[in-house]
Formats: sequence, C-alpha cells, structure tokens
Amino acid sequence: MEPKLIVHGGAWDIPDEFVEDHLRGVEHAVAETFPLLQQGCSALDAVEKAVNLLEEDPTFDAGRGSFLNAEGDIELDALIMDGATLDFGAVCAVRNLLHPVSLARRAMHGDGFRFLAGQGAMQFARECGFQELDPCELLTERELALYRRLRDDRDFQPIKAFSGPSDTVGAVALDHDGNLACATSTGGTPRKHPGRVGDSPIVGAGGYADNEFGAASATGYGESILRVLLCRTACDNLNGASAMDAAGLAVNRLLDRGKGYGGVIVISRDGEYGYAHNTPRMAFCHADENGVPRPFIRIN
Repeated sequence: MEPKLIVHGGAWDIPDEFVEDHLRGVEHAVAETFPLLQQGCSALDAVEKAVNLLEEDPTFDAGRGSFLNAEGDIELDALIMDGATLDFGAVCAVRNLLHPVSLARRAMHGDGFRFLAGQGAMQFARECGFQELDPCELLTERELALYRRLRDDRDFQPIKAFSGPSDTVGAVALDHDGNLACATSTGGTPRKHPGRVGDSPIVGAGGYADNEFGAASATGYGESILRVLLCRTACDNLNGASAMDAAGLAVNRLLDRGKGYGGVIVISRDGEYGYAHNTPRMAFCHADENGVPRPFIRIN
C-alpha cells in the first residue's frame, strides 16, 4: 500500500488572525511524520508522532495551549486505536502532561485495562516514567485571557453555532502494510466543569480505526459527537460510499440527530481521503500523491 496521512487542528470559526498559525501547525505535523511512513514506520507510530507535534504547538487545544476548565485547571483527554487489532488506549482528565496521547498508547498494553481516568491515569503515567510539567508550561497567554473573559460569563454556551474555540487535534494514517490507525487529543471545551469528558477519548466517537473499513478522527462539540458516535458512523459509511461521502454523511447526522457541530477526517482501507465539517472553518492537512503536505483551512 502507498502510505497516507491526514491530520486536523480543529473545526470551529477560526479567526483570521489565527489562520496562518493553524496552517503552519498542521503542515508541520504532516511534513515531519509522513517521511517516517514512507520509510516503513507503522500507522500506529505515525499517528502518535503527528499528534505529539500538534500537542507541542500552542496554537491548538491539546497539550500545550489547552483550554482551562471552570476552576482554572487544564485537564487532558486522548485516544489511540489500532485498525489491525481493534485494540486501543485512552486516558481522560489527566494533568501536567505534554503528551497525553503517548500515555494513551502505553495504556494499550495495560495489565487489565485500556482506559484510565484522573488520578489513576496519573499514577500510571508516573509508573511509566512520564515527566510531569509545571501547569504553567502548558498554559498560554491566549487561553489565560480567554479564561478570564469567560469565567463570569453566565451566557457562555459553546454549542451555540460553535463559533467558540475548538482546536482538538487528530491524525489518521495508513501504512505500507495496509494497517490503519487513528489518534485524537484535546484539552476539552473552555470553562468546562472539572471532570467533564467529551468525545475525544471514546472509541467510536473521538476516533475509530478498523482495517476492514477505514479510520477517522473527530473534532467539535463532544456531547453531540458522542450522541452519534461520529467516527464509527463515518467508518460504517465507507461500506458503499467514497471517503468524502462517508465523512459528509456522518457530519450530516451529527447536525440532524446530534444537534451539534464539528468535523471529521477519514482514510478508507483503499487509501482514499475524506473530510467534512459543519462549522465555519476547519484546519487540516494531508500528504498528496507525491508526499507533499497540503494544508487547508476549509470554509463552509
């Protein structure tokens, strides 16, 4: 198989002043990761690497640059899934980690678990030797200013037209062996209730991978994405639809039945890219047939 890689950096009303940052961020993730796929690395390694790069970029709501919750803390969620085995690892409500997706990868090999939350996930991170950062190392001035602006705003509702921030990141890859994988990482929604978990770490919602159909990663309003299991829906649609149509049909269901906003990226088992969103803008990048990164801010 010819390897494929697509990443996203959030579906929302990305302001003009942030467009170039988003384009640079998603392009960098593909430019650094796709050559590894060409050299024979696995799809699972590729999606972890791509998401790590996005977690390091303060542009996005994942790792460094994540939104603050209602108490001014950062809580992180992540998922990674292997399409060859349907195995997965997930963590939620973790703190002080730059790369929660890598902790999720370690959870794939857990003794009696695949999904860890909160203090239990942090205990596992320490057992695995992960470095805990000072929370200030994950905080950006942009998110601190947003937190201060929203802290006392009683009318704030992220789902309203989803014009608010949603920079969740994700990656989907197909390797030389025909194996698919996905990964998704997020800091959640601004001013979320402590302990709130959205779609990103949930198999079928924030991500899904199955070599028999395809793989997908989602971004957007988590509660609505959970209602329709957006990524599993997109992958199911690949049974008879093109990757673009599969993504579009899934996002239509997100709005019609889930009453929500977001986007999804897809790679079919045949290596076809798909993407769709119902927010004003979505940032993504894929490697073209020549291996060249093609970043886009897609506008509805």
